[in-house]
Amino acid sequence: MDAAEFRRRGKEMVDYVADYLEKIEERPVYPDLEPGYLRSLIPTEAPLEPESYEDIIQDVERVIMPGVTHWHSPNFFAYFPAASSYPAMLADILCGAIGCIGFSWAASPACTELETVMLDWLGKMLHLPECFLAGTSGHGGGVIQGTASEATLVSLLAARCKAVRCVRAKDPKRSETEILSKLVAYTSEQAHSSVERAALIGAVMMKKVPTDSRYAVRGDMLKKMVEEDKAAGLIPFYFCATLGTTPSCAFDHITELGPLCNKENMWMHIDAAYAGSSFICPEFRPLLNGVEHADSFNFNPHKWLLVNFDCSAMWVKERTDIIGAFKMEPLYLKHENQESGLVTDYRHWQIPLGRRFRSLKMWFVFRMYGLHGLQAHIRKQVALAKEFESLVRADKRFEICAEVILGLVCFRLKGSNELNQDLLKRITKSREIHLVPCQLSGRFVLRLAICARTTESRHIHQAWRHITQLAFELLQEHPQ
Repeated sequence: MDAAEFRRRGKEMVDYVADYLEKIEERPVYPDLEPGYLRSLIPTEAPLEPESYEDIIQDVERVIMPGVTHWHSPNFFAYFPAASSYPAMLADILCGAIGCIGFSWAASPACTELETVMLDWLGKMLHLPECFLAGTSGHGGGVIQGTASEATLVSLLAARCKAVRCVRAKDPKRSETEILSKLVAYTSEQAHSSVERAALIGAVMMKKVPTDSRYAVRGDMLKKMVEEDKAAGLIPFYFCATLGTTPSCAFDHITELGPLCNKENMWMHIDAAYAGSSFICPEFRPLLNGVEHADSFNFNPHKWLLVNFDCSAMWVKERTDIIGAFKMEPLYLKHENQESGLVTDYRHWQIPLGRRFRSLKMWFVFRMYGLHGLQAHIRKQVALAKEFESLVRADKRFEICAEVILGLVCFRLKGSNELNQDLLKRITKSREIHLVPCQLSGRFVLRLAICARTTESRHIHQAWRHITQLAFELLQEHPQ
């Protein structure tokens, strides 16, 4: 493919993508396939000779689209949103064309510097304390990680490294192996599984803190565990707070937890993967109160801020804590400006070496929507969730299972777990809408998250009519 054909095919692809998204409602939101469907549809080996672009595009519809779960359909209500917007897609095209591997400032200065500025822009939208911003006299700054899972792992490893240094500074005779065996981290019993996975990778003990009736961790719960572990000779060093848990969008009480962590010299990381986007709205910003006590904070613009995957924003209060844990300086990566004090080499802030020019997506989206446009998107989706909540509350056969704060509604049919499992199976099999479940207080609960950028009130009402029709049929077969 030469430049002339690329121009032609590129325009065709933009048309294909625009048509796909405009007509996505016409496709079943969930595929009706058995595992292994794809292998029989394509050859067992790569072709020896070039094939035509036309054949490839035909195979997209024949092979790929039947196996796609359409995350951007307004009938998709599962998990949490996967953000998407046309400005972000255009920026991704440019990112692919530039194709730099921005592991250092010298590898592509614009890649590094735009990222630093975009994280400051976003930090200011959130009204983060200035100590988290790079463009101030503070010692913090922001970085784009691939996912919240990576951000949690990076924070835990940095905290582990810092804890070992602190213990050895007080008692040089203690070996690193002995110290590591005594370290203990904490997180909510409602935290995402990636937090526990970070502890597995980091080879440290992690304990789950019980939650209150609203599925949130309170200060006294953590304090009790920390005191017991210290008395047993363990070294509490890390707590991962969650703002907007995956099961029910619950918020840990960081105004209580933060001062406790500071007092005990424990690193507090805040995982606000989904909910963090909402903090750009003044009415939701109080949910972040207490962030000033945190050592690191993370959320995913690629969930709810119209920036396509992958783009996970992470800030640290002391960047030397991160750099000190990951810094490696082989000669082939050094450059003459790295000690200038004006340069950030992001390879020291993350697990991989290479990194894409992801800040372009933020730059395009922030400029083409503006803060007010992004706020309007958040507010609209929260209003749609509240609308769905009112439909559920009006039907005496159903119950709301957790407070609806943002764009997630947790609900169920009154009755057994088996009844609700059966209802979800029927919903999934219908392929008209897509939901996933969670477990709250031992109960099987259905989650409806407002996900697609194009979701409107009519989609909420259609989804509810579909759910209630399936529930009616189910209750006819299994009267309570």
